[in-house]
Amino acid sequence: MPSEDFTERILRMLSREDYRPQRLRALARTLGIAEDQYGSFRDTVKALAKAGRVVLGSRNMLMPPEPSGTIVGRYRANPRGFGFVVPELPTAHGDLYVPPGESRGAMTGDTVRARVLRKGKRGGRMVYEGRILEIVQRGQSRFVGELLNEFGRWFVRPDGTTFHGLIFVDDPGAKSARAGDQVVVEIVQFPRRGTDARGVLVQVLGPRGDAEVDLKSILWQYGYPEGFPEDVLNEARRAVADYDPQAGLAGREDLRGQTVVTIDPDDARDFDDAISLKHRKGGLVELGVHIADVSHFVVAGGPLDREARERSNSVYFPGFVIPMLPEVLSNGVCSLQETQPRLTKSAFITYDRDGNVRGARFANTLIESAKRLTYGQATAILDGQTDGFTPQVVKLLGDMDRLARAIRERRLREGMLVLDLPEVELVYDEDGNVTGAKPADTSFSHTIIEMFMVEANEAVARLLVDQQVPHLRRVHPEPDPATAENLQKFLKAVGLPVPASFDREAIQSLLGFVKGRPESFAVNLAILRSMQEAVYSPQLVGHYALASKHYAHFTSPIRRYPDLTVHRLLDAYVAGQFKSKTGRHDVPSSGDLEEIGTQCSTNERRAEDAEREYKLVKILQLLEKHLGDEYDGVVTGVTNFGVFVQLRELLIDGLLRFDQLPDDWWDVDAQRGCVVGETSGLRITIGQVVRVQIARVDVAARQLDLAVRDAAALGKPRARAASARQTGRKPPRRPVVQRKGKKRGKSPGGARKRRR
Repeated sequence: MPSEDFTERILRMLSREDYRPQRLRALARTLGIAEDQYGSFRDTVKALAKAGRVVLGSRNMLMPPEPSGTIVGRYRANPRGFGFVVPELPTAHGDLYVPPGESRGAMTGDTVRARVLRKGKRGGRMVYEGRILEIVQRGQSRFVGELLNEFGRWFVRPDGTTFHGLIFVDDPGAKSARAGDQVVVEIVQFPRRGTDARGVLVQVLGPRGDAEVDLKSILWQYGYPEGFPEDVLNEARRAVADYDPQAGLAGREDLRGQTVVTIDPDDARDFDDAISLKHRKGGLVELGVHIADVSHFVVAGGPLDREARERSNSVYFPGFVIPMLPEVLSNGVCSLQETQPRLTKSAFITYDRDGNVRGARFANTLIESAKRLTYGQATAILDGQTDGFTPQVVKLLGDMDRLARAIRERRLREGMLVLDLPEVELVYDEDGNVTGAKPADTSFSHTIIEMFMVEANEAVARLLVDQQVPHLRRVHPEPDPATAENLQKFLKAVGLPVPASFDREAIQSLLGFVKGRPESFAVNLAILRSMQEAVYSPQLVGHYALASKHYAHFTSPIRRYPDLTVHRLLDAYVAGQFKSKTGRHDVPSSGDLEEIGTQCSTNERRAEDAEREYKLVKILQLLEKHLGDEYDGVVTGVTNFGVFVQLRELLIDGLLRFDQLPDDWWDVDAQRGCVVGETSGLRITIGQVVRVQIARVDVAARQLDLAVRDAAALGKPRARAASARQTGRKPPRRPVVQRKGKKRGKSPGGARKRRR
């Protein structure tokens, strides 16, 4: 095919409104480029990029050229003064860095217009910076914080890291508020140079530090609704009232005669997946993964569906959940409760003795769970403690264990990555306060369910690909080359072998090499940080960590909206609608799926942030009572202002500032993850175990400061101390920090940087 034809097809694709950046290989597949034509296609792309007609960005992502020197996007602030603009439309530079002093008062979540400035090349790539020109729309005007009174002035100190500053208020008595109360404040005048932020009290949540008030604060802070709108509840009630499992048997396989079980945590509130197994001829086994048929109750486009899409997912807090669907559905007819007939969608996957897939089929089904098991009960059965369980359930668990181990071995051979990072479960008292932590249950019963869910998700994705149906995928792109370079530098710094390339096989070998060694945690954490985020998208991108070419979420429609979209497509397939073009009118377009995927990905991150911040608040409240106590920690990061240390017992990061370290000249090499005391020879490296004290806790700012009792807590000095002594220079009375590679003496800003 002539290159002119490629040019026209490429430019036409990039001009479409629903186009999103794709890698060259993915775009070639989308355009139907044959393998023997790929070389010419790639040359055409490079020629277009050189002519400025397209932009070939990082990771070989192809996108339209930048329309102008300004962009519009959402601002994300950092407490250290800088921030990033996330563009509304794809750009060659990706998220735009905004240095301190150039934000014009923008806050996290604001929509802004920014000028894009080129700052020269670094590492062969153009570096960009942004200057915010205007705030197009404020993303948030209500904040949660503590009401305080000092020198006769009332103000609110907002919680978290979104708003940095105080909000002054008048007449708090109108809401019967008192100093120390946790309140919601709405800003009526945003801060400008020389003027304070001013606001009015919207609601008094209650005494600060109360467990119920803490939860309310997080819900307000992240904008989560209280309850469901009445039209949504009415539709859910009608769906429940109309539910008749016998009437729903038409077109369904009746599996109530099979042994089916659910396995979930002790405190699970909804059960959306169940398992069965059947032995077939020739040593084959058929796995049945049965998922609650939420699409039967939630009509596309109705109030329930619109609300579920708006929420995108359920949000889980200790003892409390914000469900995606009303509880009459999520905890009622959609929950696969023991001995209750329930409508399901089932994936039947056939395996050989080695866990290889030999076939798959899909059906609408009716099941009845024989037993609701907890992970602890499943582990006990597999350990031989079978009293109180029927022989059928015991046999099923044994068969599940053998199949899951075979699947896991196969997936590891295919390149699946399994990180070994510690997890803890927080222990709460009756009042909702954290009293401690315990190691999380990591028994193989968890892996059994994980493997089966992954296999079902992959099987459904393969089906939709075979049917050539656009669908919402769960995609996990390959690591960015820049992060691979940082990982190489880190491995060199800690004295570990550096792979020639960071493919999955090399990463697996590295993980196996450090397993059981002291540096295992640091390496696993570094690999995790080198990974990109998994998101929802219709793009032809696989799942890197799972070594899966095609992957979609299917197994949790009660709590994830993307799963519900996949269920509707599976419903159309079972009904035979994909056999003719006339039956495809309800299939979403790529543009619609892109929009849904972006919304669901954003809301997923919001949920994770809310859950993480609530736990952080509870842990900080616990540590407020333990000032001066010592904990073992692991160094997780170094910066030019201190060292981040994660407490092993609670898995919370704290900052060990340089003024809390022994007096020394501290050379900082953030890329290699270490700081070195030139006089003492002390070396602090990511992954190192240190003994730290709790120095200061600021719950409102979500900050934990650490200290060390003496130099012995940091390990043994290194040989490098001799070279420092040879200089004859005495250590300063206070610690001095220097960036690696900079000359001592005066910097452009004046004297050396001191950390006090």
